[in-house]
Amino acid sequence: MSLKLVSHPLCPYVQRAVIALEEKGAQYERIDIDLADKPAWFLEISPLGKTPVLLADAQPVFESAVICEYLDDVLPPRLHPLDPLARARHRGWIEYASSVLNMIGSLYGAQDEAAFNAAIKLLRERFAHLETVLEEGPYFGGARFSLVDAAFGPVFRYLDLFDAYGVHVIARELREVAAWRAAVSARPSVKSAVASDYPQRLHAFILKRGGVLARILVRETALA
Repeated sequence: MSLKLVSHPLCPYVQRAVIALEEKGAQYERIDIDLADKPAWFLEISPLGKTPVLLADAQPVFESAVICEYLDDVLPPRLHPLDPLARARHRGWIEYASSVLNMIGSLYGAQDEAAFNAAIKLLRERFAHLETVLEEGPYFGGARFSLVDAAFGPVFRYLDLFDAYGVHVIARELREVAAWRAAVSARPSVKSAVASDYPQRLHAFILKRGGVLARILVRETALA
């Protein structure tokens, strides 16, 4: 099977697909595009104009959750639980991860303190709820790395940058979440899902947004 992943260097949803590919030891080609100047060929294979798109034997599969499900169907090892009810539950938590990513977008896009603080509050509530559902680790469902872990890998990567500048969205008392975050972040597939210049790219991206978080980054960089 020929696999080509059309991606963008900063897209968190691309990271999910890369993590799944890496976990399966798949041979694939990654093609980065500029989402600010989308090539015509990309718009032909991506009806929503978003990354990622997986070309499987030249056939396009779009939307990260669908891509990961497809990869789990055709390539070992399985990352979803075999039990249908457990699998459905994991799918729900993948959607939950997407809602957290949307809140992170609201955080770095907030232009005033009220919006920024509201985003922080919602994120803290999301992680507090996760603390109540995590099973015995190190991963979301226990000993096996799953697609839920792949979905939260990009979330935790954002938090690394936020933490570096004193913006903490996971409360200290959430020990289960902290341990899970550490285990997922240490996974080789998660580490390799972005290029070495990802932190610099993300920093520059946030600065361009010109919001509250950008001002914090400028202030903390000046103090360093």
